Amino acid sequence: MTFFAPNGKRPVRLCEKTRLFAYESLGHKYGLDTRRTPAVSMDDREDFSDLSPIGKYDAAVEKIAREAPIRICEGERISGAATLGLAIDHHIPAKYKDEAISYSVDFPHWATGISHLTVDFETPLKKGVDYIEKTAREALLRYRGTEREEFIKSCLHCIGCFRIWHERYLSELSARPEYRENCEALRVVPFEPARSFYEAVQSLWFTFAFLRLCGNWPGIGRIDLLLGDYLEKDLADGTVTLGEAREILAHFFIKGCEWICGGDYGSGDAQHYQNIVLAGTDENGKDVTNAVTYLVLDIIEELGIGDFPTTVRINKNTDERLLSRVSEVIRLGGGVIAVYNESLIVESLIAHGYDPVEAARFANDGCWEIQIPGKTYFSYIPFDGLQILQKNTLNSYDGNASFADFEELYEKFKSDLRCALLSIGRGIADRFTDTKKPVAEWKWKSSTPCTVVSLFEKGCIEKGLSYLEGGPVYNVLSPHIGGLPDVVNSLYAIKKLVFDEKRLSFSDFMSVLSNNWEGNEALRQYALNKYSYFGNDNDEADLIGVRIIDDLADICREISKMSPYDTPAGVSTFGRQLEWAPHRSATPYGKKAGGVLSANFSPVPGTDREGATAIIRSYCKADLRKTVSGAALDLKLLPSAVKGENGTGVISALIRGFVSLGGHFMQIDIADAALLKRAQENPAEYSSLSVRVSGWNARFVTLNREWQDMIIAQTGSDIQ
Repeated sequence: MTFFAPNGKRPVRLCEKTRLFAYESLGHKYGLDTRRTPAVSMDDREDFSDLSPIGKYDAAVEKIAREAPIRICEGERISGAATLGLAIDHHIPAKYKDEAISYSVDFPHWATGISHLTVDFETPLKKGVDYIEKTAREALLRYRGTEREEFIKSCLHCIGCFRIWHERYLSELSARPEYRENCEALRVVPFEPARSFYEAVQSLWFTFAFLRLCGNWPGIGRIDLLLGDYLEKDLADGTVTLGEAREILAHFFIKGCEWICGGDYGSGDAQHYQNIVLAGTDENGKDVTNAVTYLVLDIIEELGIGDFPTTVRINKNTDERLLSRVSEVIRLGGGVIAVYNESLIVESLIAHGYDPVEAARFANDGCWEIQIPGKTYFSYIPFDGLQILQKNTLNSYDGNASFADFEELYEKFKSDLRCALLSIGRGIADRFTDTKKPVAEWKWKSSTPCTVVSLFEKGCIEKGLSYLEGGPVYNVLSPHIGGLPDVVNSLYAIKKLVFDEKRLSFSDFMSVLSNNWEGNEALRQYALNKYSYFGNDNDEADLIGVRIIDDLADICREISKMSPYDTPAGVSTFGRQLEWAPHRSATPYGKKAGGVLSANFSPVPGTDREGATAIIRSYCKADLRKTVSGAALDLKLLPSAVKGENGTGVISALIRGFVSLGGHFMQIDIADAALLKRAQENPAEYSSLSVRVSGWNARFVTLNREWQDMIIAQTGSDIQ
């Protein structure tokens, strides 16, 4: 296997043993090994079916801790592994009567793990799991005899299970002298605070691995903020060299590839939400960029590991050295590095009501949506804005819709958007009891047990409530509009064709669309090619998007008052344009029914003709502070656009412009459609070729054909 880099050779900094370890991990060795043991069996518990839901959960976690295979990879510098195959599929890896466990008739769905969160890794790292156990024992005294006692007992039980798994690794490592350093580190962490960089990396990995072992997919968050002080101290006192630190941290990343299995996985085999955030400032305004920041970039550059999508927090004061280094890694391709506009996001969170100190701590949810790590329940509700326009506002083109002018049309769409969002708000109420009372008195319904995650979310133990029952400090359920550029283009085309140019009446145009443009090819080509749609820095089109963002945010604030959830606005598709395509009719801007259209808040493929800067300008015209949970811009550049001595400067300039214009989140991928087509036809030769899909990366050949074709279509032509 080659570590594929479409823009040149990768540098060699790591030792040969580490590179061999990476080769084996990326080559499916450990993922296929994990698949051999899918789950533990609960069949030996005769009373299992009679246990309460949380009793079943506790029994399953204990069985996992006691029986999951212990895996020590040859030469590994850090230890711990999630070795049960069902966890790869986002399930708690335990079966009862050969079926993935379900808790009771009240929980008929499979025992699914938790994702879309970044947990509190700071507490086990700096205070130790023993501190969490002490907090739980204190909570048990408060909640004894109440309905919350069972959850707190589950917390203590799961910490005990964590200890069992930990002791099994200590026993195995202590019997193998070549792993003495691993063993000595694990004797301390994660139950006691880490004292060195090596112990800190081991602590972070072991906690992360236990969460994964139990079927959860947490994000990592601000890894350089978590580990930076440890490394700086060790470098200063000579405990470790920078080269040694690079080797240790590389093993963290290589271990994170332990679920790679190869084959066809639909949306790719690396979608486990283990995303990372780098750089930016802390709550005191101090730049946190440190040696770990650069080591992460080195490792990504050298090994081409795409399993940890990494977003760098950029602001107007970001050091040019860091920006240049980020641009160098982006230039290699693979889409691993994305950027946040730190200042706008902090502003956005403060305006939304977050304390400035909390806002400054933001990270992601294991994808790219914004949350306060270790304190936030987060989920999102996606909906297709284009279908609202087509099916509601335009009555599925049945001829019964009529509007005197564009303003009347837009107001009807706004009304339909509001109805859809209010329906979402009413649906949220189903998660509660006592909904006839004031919102402050609603009670969370009992939900799927998820104690292992709850241990690492602040607020859960303190409140005696799990992650899914209102335990975290912040509880966020964000409506995300998809197909927004499609809506913008559709409204703009109607405005131009019907109301401005009066080329045909509104009813005649609806008839044309109802017939999927059949018999009207000349008009379709006119609509498709005449106008400058979203992504071309055309105010007339782009300002329609500005209006929709403003109205979306206002309505989301309205529904926030309808439940104990916060419901900030967001813009995303996450590949759902594939899922939505069969349900979409012909678009007014010239696309036929069933087309795979815009991704996230990015131009419709083929409609952007003015280059990367125009795309960024169109996207940034909206007040993206109002999309509190995020609005993603996908930017595809061909290698020829960033070649030569000035290539990294081109990328740096685009990022600086994105920040200065008020962007939110941008994921840049350097991709060549011709190269992707070659990989499609010869997958064995391109097994490590990584592409950015949405909030995650995937090895291109593990995407199914439909996903591959979508990525190729999005790549488009060379952007100069």
